[in-house]
Amino acid sequence: MNKIYQQKVILITGGCGRIGSALSEKLVLSGYRVLIGDNNKNKIFKLAKKINSENLITFFGDLTKKKNIDRFISFGLKKFKKIDGLIHCLYPRTQDWGTPLERVRENSLKEDLYNHVGATIILSQCITKYFLKAKKGNLILFSSIQGIRSPKFEHYNNLRMNSPIEYSAIKAGVISITKYLAKYFKNKNIRVNCVSPGGIKDNQPNLFVTRYKSSCNSKGLLETSDLNGLVLFLLSDHSKYITGQNLVIDDGWSL
Repeated sequence: MNKIYQQKVILITGGCGRIGSALSEKLVLSGYRVLIGDNNKNKIFKLAKKINSENLITFFGDLTKKKNIDRFISFGLKKFKKIDGLIHCLYPRTQDWGTPLERVRENSLKEDLYNHVGATIILSQCITKYFLKAKKGNLILFSSIQGIRSPKFEHYNNLRMNSPIEYSAIKAGVISITKYLAKYFKNKNIRVNCVSPGGIKDNQPNLFVTRYKSSCNSKGLLETSDLNGLVLFLLSDHSKYITGQNLVIDDGWSL
């Protein structure tokens, strides 16, 4: 068999985001062929230039829309002839994302819930249609510790920060989607798992960083690169009997 064809092909939605970009770079360095999809042309250009590999290709488009999801998958098949897995890192937000409960707007709520939960279902529908034809597939979704635990509101006291209720609802929904899909595709050689990271460093105020770390075992807020090992494990044959699981990586925050 052709050596290039033997290389696994992975699609990454939101490939230029904090988590997606770190994964894209690590997967290419680890010998995967990667297609990243994102709706930010400037970030796509910068990341492609940084990684600088023939094993990385890019797609520009809004991947909350089915027509673009279908084009994304078709583009990957045209370029790489197959798809072994998809990692869904997309993180779209409305302009007023993160407002307190008292100020949540109906229209924004509808948009955010669709863009995360609804679009995840549509994306899963599209990629598993291909996986069924290929008779194999590996889908990795991203949830959060907020999907399994309530926010620690004391960490946000007197800071211009908030953990929005829709975020918790969305992330809990992603975990449910993961389990549903894994059971739905029983005996189809399609694995579906979910990664739930703890907080990721993003220039948070020092007081929040200190408070957050007090709930953890050692490091506190994570670097995006701290997630790479777990995702590589889920993509590998070492995890071939793991499906329908929500794997938490949070330095003990949820204990």
